[in-house]
This record gives sequence, structure tokens and C-alpha cells, in this order.
Amino acid sequence: MRRLATTVLGGLMLAGTAQAEVAGDAENGRKLSGQCRTCHGANGYAQVPIAPHIGGEPASYLAAQLTAFREGTREHEMMTVVAKMLTDDQIADLAAWYSSQTATATLTADPSGAPEQCVACHGVDGIAVIENAPNLAGETNIYIDTQLKAFKRGKRTHEIMSAIAADMTDEEIRAAADWYSEVQLEITEPGS
Repeated sequence: MRRLATTVLGGLMLAGTAQAEVAGDAENGRKLSGQCRTCHGANGYAQVPIAPHIGGEPASYLAAQLTAFREGTREHEMMTVVAKMLTDDQIADLAAWYSSQTATATLTADPSGAPEQCVACHGVDGIAVIENAPNLAGETNIYIDTQLKAFKRGKRTHEIMSAIAADMTDEEIRAAADWYSEVQLEITEPGS
């Protein structure tokens, strides 16, 4: 019950701290996305298992993550280098392009098996129900497992996720990672 209350409270807190609207040019972002496609794909469907799917994420979420990589408040050996070269306008344009995609998830299991610590923000099917939470549908279990353990161990920090992950056992983390990795994800470009 404590976890459920924490999850709901966390979702409400995240919803109350929504990022400002990001106004970018999706066409410029499409052109810039060439530097992203090796890992994240042209439409945001990741090509490598350690990279997340970014197609269909809210523009404000994408812009916040790119800005965090650029400013060093979130670190990753590749993304920190790439983001350091991006201007605010380029970040907004990339966010506009990838957020213009549509992410559709299809459950492959009984919804009652969804990880209760996650659904208030990330949804049963892994499509986020609040703006500042990423979609988890179709991510590889190694990616989700790695991110949750980074939050749990303090290598990555977030006002909500750090506390939730700290309360999760490694088995619960793996179960959540396995759940969302089994969801079928489709990302389509605008007009498709």
C-alpha cells in the first residue's frame, strides 16, 4: 500500500511540475535527426538495445533530457558529447521532430500483472500517462533494469524515481523491466 501511495503521489507531483511548452520546428528536427538515427532510429525506434525509444515522447520531456545531457546534470558517455554541441533551438527542433511521432503499445499479457510501482506514471502498457515520464513500452529489459538500478544506487537522480527505485528489490526491478520489454511498440511518423 505504501508503494502504491508513493507511486500515485509521485505521479501527481510530476504532473504538477510539467515542463514549459517547447516550440520547435519538426522539419528542422527531422534534418538534425541524422546524428541520432544510428542509436535511436530515424523515427525514434531504437536500433541498439542500450538506447531508449524516443519517438512519441512529449517534446518537453525530450528537451529536458537533452538539456540535462548538455549541462551535465545527466551523464552518458555518448549523449553528453552529442548534446554539448546542441543549441537551444536545435534541442527544441529535435524534440518537435521526435514528439511528432506516434507511439502505440499493445499488451501481450494480462494487465493485472503490470508493476504497481510504475503504472501511475508510465501506464500499464508503458505509454506514459503524465507528461514528464518517459514511455517504457517495448524498451529492452536491460535498458529499463540499468536505469532503475542507476536511480536506486544514486548514479542517476530524480525527485520521484530515486525514492521509488530505492524501495524496489532487484527482483522487482527485473520484473518491471521484463513486463515493459514484452509490450509490443509501434512508432509511426506523421501522416503514416
